[in-house]
Amino acid sequence: MTHTNQIVIDKVRKSRIDSTDFDNLTFGKTFSDHMLECTWKNGSWGDVEIKPYGPIMVEPSCKVFHYGQAIFEGMKAFKDDQDDVFLFRPADNWIRFNASAKRLAMPEVPEEIFMDGLKKLVELDKDWVRKGDGQSLYLRPFMIASENGVAAAPSTEYKFMVVMSPARAYYRGEVRVVIATSYSRAADGGVGYAKAAGNYAASFYPNNLALEEGFQQIIWTDAASHEYLEEAGTMNIFVRIGDKLLTSPHNDRILNGVTRRSVIQLAKDMGIEVEERRVSINEINEAARAGELKEMFGSGTAAVIVPIKGYKHLEFVHELPTMEHSYAERFKKELNDIQYNRTEDPHQWRVKI
Repeated sequence: MTHTNQIVIDKVRKSRIDSTDFDNLTFGKTFSDHMLECTWKNGSWGDVEIKPYGPIMVEPSCKVFHYGQAIFEGMKAFKDDQDDVFLFRPADNWIRFNASAKRLAMPEVPEEIFMDGLKKLVELDKDWVRKGDGQSLYLRPFMIASENGVAAAPSTEYKFMVVMSPARAYYRGEVRVVIATSYSRAADGGVGYAKAAGNYAASFYPNNLALEEGFQQIIWTDAASHEYLEEAGTMNIFVRIGDKLLTSPHNDRILNGVTRRSVIQLAKDMGIEVEERRVSINEINEAARAGELKEMFGSGTAAVIVPIKGYKHLEFVHELPTMEHSYAERFKKELNDIQYNRTEDPHQWRVKI
């Protein structure tokens, strides 16, 4: 066991990597050798511990089970052809993680704990980052309330942790969506902009209903009227009408996606007109009927860019045309080229491990 710069490292005796089938991965089910843990107690953070991946010990009265103080982030590490490993815009995830923490009355994680711990963890398990398109190591930083007790109040203890999972494509096959007209993901003044665990739990039931109809995702609309586009359960949404790209503005109901912001910047770099504004479902339907709706696609860390092949709104069902040299295809290629260190990085999004 070694101790350097308040990072305590306990390495595994034998790696599990040789017994891992990287060609047949189920997203989020296989984990690398090590994990990170850091505890907040008595008003301060302790040492960062990197240890073998495994169970953690908590009591049934642990507050995360009773009051839902739990947040997370999603990030990826990529490997280039020279075996160098890179993170993609990790500081943005740290900033958003702390915005989520603040909204849920949880302590913010200092930059040196988040960033230095993350880099050391990825460096230790860099062999789990595989080369090639679609290959990555998915990083899941998260924090939970770890105090024991069932009094309805914020916890006095928290665990910040990171686990890592080798990943391939999140969505395989064609993706079709249903536009929400009754259930809502978030409301004004709520926690929609935070990566709070409860946001996802509340979406599972309506998403199951969509799956029963043959759709893979829900596009959420505003809770007040269900008239305006918001986001999907695991993705921000973009719509192409004519040659113009539209996406809903960031607000307290919509997650401020790192991939979303990257797509907007890439669109501007390519000279594509992009508007961040409220997009009505009627506008989308009218464009579809007029043949002006060219593309819909989602963006997110796990999904990267996912073309949407069709959608349903009430009784209206529409199939999107097949586009050569689509925006979705161009953005995905440009993002991947930056992430895998195949091209210049003008915005300095890559961080080398």
